[in-house]
Amino acid sequence: MDTQLVSATSKEEAALSLSQRYRRFVFKRTLLLSSMLLALVIAWAFDTATGPSHLGIDVIWQALTAPDSLDAVERVIIFDVRIPYALMAVVVGAALGLAGAEMQTTLNNPLASPFTLGIGAAASLGAAVAILFDWRWLPFGFNFVLPLFAFLFALAASLLVVILSRSQGASVNTVILFGISLFFALNAMVSLLMFIADSNALQQIVFWTMGSLARASIDKVLVVTAVLVICFPLSLRQAWAMTAIRSGEDQARSIGIRVERMRLMVLLRVSVLTAVAVAFVGEIGFVGLVGPHIARILLGEDHRFFLPGSAIAGALLLSLASIASKSLVTGVILPIGIVTALIGIPFFMSLILSQKGRV
Repeated sequence: MDTQLVSATSKEEAALSLSQRYRRFVFKRTLLLSSMLLALVIAWAFDTATGPSHLGIDVIWQALTAPDSLDAVERVIIFDVRIPYALMAVVVGAALGLAGAEMQTTLNNPLASPFTLGIGAAASLGAAVAILFDWRWLPFGFNFVLPLFAFLFALAASLLVVILSRSQGASVNTVILFGISLFFALNAMVSLLMFIADSNALQQIVFWTMGSLARASIDKVLVVTAVLVICFPLSLRQAWAMTAIRSGEDQARSIGIRVERMRLMVLLRVSVLTAVAVAFVGEIGFVGLVGPHIARILLGEDHRFFLPGSAIAGALLLSLASIASKSLVTGVILPIGIVTALIGIPFFMSLILSQKGRV
C-alpha cells in the first residue's frame, strides 16, 4: 500500500512539474512576443518621426493627441505622408514575414521565401507592362493600373504554381524547382521589356523593381491590412498541423494531417499575401527570409508563437529598414529594397554556409 501511495504521489508531482514547465514556456513566449510588439511600436514611432522635414517625436505625439494644434503644413506631412509611409512598412513587413514563415515550414526549406515561387518577379513583370504601354484610355488613372497589373501578374504566377503542385501531388521539390524556373523566366521577360523601353519608362521600371514605400496611402494600407486580417487567423488555425510537419511529414500523416492539402492551402495564402504586398511597394526581398529566422531563434518551432512572431519580426525589420533608408544619406530617401538587400544578403550567405554538409 505504501509503495502504491508513493507511486501515485510521484505521478502527481511529475504531472504538476510538467504543468508548471508548460505554463513557464507559454509565459516566456508571450513575454517575448510582447517585447517584440513593443519594439515594433517604438520603431514605428521613430519611422514616423524620421524624414527630411525634421519633425521630432514630440510633434508626432502632438499630432496624435492634439492634431488641431498643428499648422496645415505639419498636418499634411504627418497624416498624408509620414503615417501612411510608416504604417505601410509595418503591414507589408508583417505580410511578408508571415508568408515566409509558412513557406519555410510547408516546404521544409530554411531558404524559402515568398520570392522563391517567382511571385516578386511576376509582380515586376506586371508593373513593367503597365509602365511600358499607354493606358490613358482607361477610365481610371495610372496610379491604379500599376498596382492592379502587379497584383494580377503575381496572382497568376501563384495560381500557376498551385495548379502545378496539385497536378504533381504538391511535391516539395516540384514546387521549389518550378518556382526557381519561373523566377528566371519572368526576370528575363522584365529585362526584355527594359531593353525595348524608352529612357523614361526604363527609369520607372528600375525604380519599381528597387522597392519603395513612397507610393503609400491610407487606402493602400487598409487593403494590405484587410488581407492580413483575413489570412492571419487562417494561418493560426493550422498552427498545430504546421508544428507537427516540422517533426516530419510521415509523422504528420500518421496523426491524420492531410499534408498535401495543407501545403496547397498554405501556398495559396502565401501567394495572396505576397501579391497584395508587392503590388503597392514593388520588390522588397529578404524580409520574408530573415524575419521568420529571427522569430525561430527567439520563439522556437511552436507555430502558435512562431507565426505571429514572424509577422512582428518582418514588420519590425521593414520599419528599421525604412528608418535606415531615410537616415543613411542626408536629404535622400533610398529605395527600401536596396536597404533590405544590404541587410538580407549577409544573412542569406550565412544560412547557405550553415547548411553546408547537411544536404
